[in-house]
Amino acid sequence: MTRWLADENFPIPAFNLLREAGWDIEHISFIKPGIPDTEVLERAIAEDRIVITFDNDHGTLVFRDGYRPPGVVHFRLRDYLPTTPAQLLLDMVSNDWAFLNLFTVIDDQLTRQRPIP
Repeated sequence: MTRWLADENFPIPAFNLLREAGWDIEHISFIKPGIPDTEVLERAIAEDRIVITFDNDHGTLVFRDGYRPPGVVHFRLRDYLPTTPAQLLLDMVSNDWAFLNLFTVIDDQLTRQRPIP
């Protein structure tokens, strides 16, 4: 089973929806609020969790600074309901999208993935 780690900026209603769907997911706001992005990635690596975030800095940490989390899903949505990110993820998983070892960017127009080196 895939394990997930929601960054502080991931909406709580979306987090709750994923939990209710049976996902193994933790939220930084409930574990250790206010930690830097580096600690978020270190925790994801230590716990083998894919990071879910709206934060642009994770791409820099992965591709420039060498952090190697199991995966990152970066949302770049403009206007959305608080549960929209969860609904998108649930739909993608039900359609057999893979997230392990990939940096996934989901925006309003398209979704793209790049292998984490």
